[in-house]
Amino acid sequence: MIRTSIALSALALALSAAPAVAQSPARAMTVQDLLTLKRVAAPVVSPDGKWVVWQQTDTDPASYKRRTGLWRVASKGGTAERIADIADAGESAPAFSPDGKHLWFISDKSGKDQLWSLDLAVAGATPTQASDFKADVAGFSLSPDGRRVIAWGDVARDCPTLGCDASGDTSQPGPGTGRLYKDGAGFVRHWDQWETPGNYSRAFAFTLGTDGKLGSEAVALDGPPGTLTGDTPTKPFGGAEEIAWAPDSKGAYFVARQADRNEPRSTNTDIWHSALDGGAPHNLTAENKASDTLPAPSPDGQWLAWAAMARPGYEADRLVVQLTNLRTGEHRPLAQGWDRSVGSIAWTPDSKALIVTAEDVLDNPAFRIDLPSGKVTRLKLAPKGLTEGHIGGVTPLKDGSILFTRDSSANPAEVYIAAKGKPGIELSHANDAQLAGLVPLNSTRFSFTGANGDTVWGMIHKPANAAGKLPVLFFVHGGPQGSFNDSWSFRWNPRVFASQDYAVVSVDFHGSTGYGQAFTDAINRNWGGGPLEDLQKGLAAATARDAALDGGNACALGASYGGYMMNWIEGQWPDRFKCIVQHDGVFDARAMAYETEELWFDEWEHGSHTYYDAPGEFEKWNPVNFVAKWKTPMLVITSEKDFRIPYTQGLATFTALQSKGIPSELLVFPDENHWVLKPKNSLQWHQTVMDWLNRWLRK
Repeated sequence: MIRTSIALSALALALSAAPAVAQSPARAMTVQDLLTLKRVAAPVVSPDGKWVVWQQTDTDPASYKRRTGLWRVASKGGTAERIADIADAGESAPAFSPDGKHLWFISDKSGKDQLWSLDLAVAGATPTQASDFKADVAGFSLSPDGRRVIAWGDVARDCPTLGCDASGDTSQPGPGTGRLYKDGAGFVRHWDQWETPGNYSRAFAFTLGTDGKLGSEAVALDGPPGTLTGDTPTKPFGGAEEIAWAPDSKGAYFVARQADRNEPRSTNTDIWHSALDGGAPHNLTAENKASDTLPAPSPDGQWLAWAAMARPGYEADRLVVQLTNLRTGEHRPLAQGWDRSVGSIAWTPDSKALIVTAEDVLDNPAFRIDLPSGKVTRLKLAPKGLTEGHIGGVTPLKDGSILFTRDSSANPAEVYIAAKGKPGIELSHANDAQLAGLVPLNSTRFSFTGANGDTVWGMIHKPANAAGKLPVLFFVHGGPQGSFNDSWSFRWNPRVFASQDYAVVSVDFHGSTGYGQAFTDAINRNWGGGPLEDLQKGLAAATARDAALDGGNACALGASYGGYMMNWIEGQWPDRFKCIVQHDGVFDARAMAYETEELWFDEWEHGSHTYYDAPGEFEKWNPVNFVAKWKTPMLVITSEKDFRIPYTQGLATFTALQSKGIPSELLVFPDENHWVLKPKNSLQWHQTVMDWLNRWLRK
């Protein structure tokens, strides 16, 4: 009874902390709403457990300029307040000092991203700048004893600290503007940037002075020049999860991949240890030629956990938790029989268990893995009545509670805290007021028998006030090893599309994640086979299940692999849809094999072959071979900074459509990559897509 009363009291407090919302008729969610919703991330808790701080990005509804700041609330709930607010600047990446007296973060006040701190023990204190490097600080990590900090950013390989006058770039010898990449350069371009050989993401350890400033002496984690050449954190998406202090603060673990001629074909990232003495780091996972990542030493210093793949060259192989006893050297996989791929690792403060996240049948929940048994338990962290959705930013606390973020198809991320064995309570409430005025989203999960007789899952999203028949938007996810699961997206968002009086249907076809590794592997060498069968059967199952879906009035939409599938549907399922939206999709597999940058992906998907070794592997599922059958109107979208699926693939698609006289449009963004991220570009993207859909689906 006492625990129940406490839980109810805490829930009442959390609800009372939510902003008061005037009751008025709900309206449909718009693109403007999507762009201006708050973006909450990176929650941290004070060492005494009393305070929670997170970063929050706000978008001006007129100019669409974004600014990130820091917010604080009591861990028991209450009214959040802005903290460490610096005029005409942004603040991000909060971290408490181990003694709880200072809040550290990154700010761009000086014109560069640098480290700042706020003295929490002094009322009304103003933030002070703690570093003045020549390079931008991309991220940082405080040592457990509070005496040192690791900071990282892009610098020359021979630069002894975080930034030198020269960038180290060897690709521009002059006198003209041409870039010269010498034999064995490796990546020439990656994701959305031309590579600068000689310049890498590098991490350095600095001492912290009594004045709160970083000392001038730097220790490079990657050792002296000639020891290790590569990016740490790795590019393009590596971050703080790839760097970890040893609990005694005497060393650090980090992830890196050797940068050489083999890098475009290598997924061989390794866990390295640096003693931070100026010497060379030690490769702890040299025997594994596949990916090793997410280093996480236990608080008691006895164990090192990390995640590892088994198959070199495969970026979507299962990430299995590995465990090494740092005192004896004994190594073993943990929960080897658990057929899920971990996405994050965090230790409980008592070093007796790990809290990990992993995709699992349309959710991305948290799991507890006990030592030494390896027993896996799925945790229920979401508030009662809600799905787990997408759990992230997990931090286990000393009292057994867990701090985390949660988002879903209906809601963007908010910060939550869950007492041990209890559902989570929302702390941030950043978007409650805005969402309260919008028509809710109704989401339904369904399953059916797909290719190979396997169970396949999907989702149907509709506005809660839907009436009559709804035109259908058939979303096809990218990856292809991915999922259109119960999570929020600021790019492909089911709620904003459904709010325009559409039904959004998605299917996690063979190749999707969260259903076991065999299901994920099934798309290999089978891009246009099993997945298309799943999509066909899944759309039929959805329309049969829900009478409100107007299955004869449908358009298909997809990006990346989903864009490939749009081109494939044009030639293989040409009479099903009234229109297609194709974003960054593969049109010609032959050109793609020679134009993309991460070669390991394209080669693995075609049986670990290059095109010249086995052209038949690429031509079997090549959309360009079936253009003669194309007839469905298509909107093509591409971006000039997309080096994963170069914009020439989109141009070729549009050329094929135009030459056949098929109604088609082409939208090209000169300043975007594989994703459309800038607010005004996102607005234009949505307006163009909505206009195209309305043209073909509205009577």
